Amino acid sequence: MMKIKTAIIGAAGYTGGELLRLLVNHPACELVYVHSNSQKGKKVSEVHPDLLGDTELVFTDEVQTEGIEAVFLGLPHGQTKGFLENHHFSPDTVIIDLSTDFRNESHGFIYGLPEVNKIKIKNAKKIANPGCFATGIQLALLPAIAKGWVRSTVHISGITGSTGAGKSLSDTTHFSYRSNNLSVYKLFSHQHLKEIRQTFCQVQEGFAHELLFVPYRGNFSRGIWITAYFPFEGSLEEAISSYKSFYKEAAFTFVSDLDIDLKQSVNTNKCFIHLKKENGQLVIYSAIDNLLKGASGQAVQNFNIALGLEEKAGLNLKSIAF
Repeated sequence: MMKIKTAIIGAAGYTGGELLRLLVNHPACELVYVHSNSQKGKKVSEVHPDLLGDTELVFTDEVQTEGIEAVFLGLPHGQTKGFLENHHFSPDTVIIDLSTDFRNESHGFIYGLPEVNKIKIKNAKKIANPGCFATGIQLALLPAIAKGWVRSTVHISGITGSTGAGKSLSDTTHFSYRSNNLSVYKLFSHQHLKEIRQTFCQVQEGFAHELLFVPYRGNFSRGIWITAYFPFEGSLEEAISSYKSFYKEAAFTFVSDLDIDLKQSVNTNKCFIHLKKENGQLVIYSAIDNLLKGASGQAVQNFNIALGLEEKAGLNLKSIAF
């Protein structure tokens, strides 16, 4: 079987490392090179020691465009646009960007949330991978938005693991800060709200209700837990039926009749959703792995769709429950 010649630009961080772990074992992928300015000349297994024995690739700071059929861009936010202005890939190369730079669907990019844009992704050469909180929130609320059930403010809280802040050390990612601690950041102003609104307006024209989002830093490594609620006059049975119908063709999003927990989603590309109705409110829980369905796993899912592969290829993950 001919494999797809693939490159990763910016492969030294958490999301780049997850991409490597997925792609070195992907049945249809040939990793031609992995790029990093900070780690050039080092073996991949020196930077990501768990990959010892899986690959002999060495980080390079050179960018090869010729012959590359797919490229993943894991550059810091704000740098991808300049990178693509200086490096020109073939019009046939599938470009998947994991930064925020093109999530507004500018410069020919398609927003890569497969649960709503799968048909567009199938025909796309440029895909903007969604943000992690954005993925968890959108999947929690999209069926309700599409039904027109949201008629007032939506209250949302979300807690993310420390890997969501990236690999660079800061005061709020240091172990001594995170351990046995919890804190709020970017209250009601998180950058992912822009792309969330964009998608909500796609499924319900003119959607303008307020989204009050409280993001928390969690004292765990990976995963995102979302709780969202709004007034709802229908029954819980109606809501569950509508959610299951909305996601019946989704490869990785599942509505659970049982209570869910965060560990169910960790080390998977799945989103688990559970609904409750309390005090006149429809309450939705969603759980994802921020590095997989919230980043690199979803990027590989988009790679599979855009290149006509089986959507779950290379993504049948999960080895432990606890």
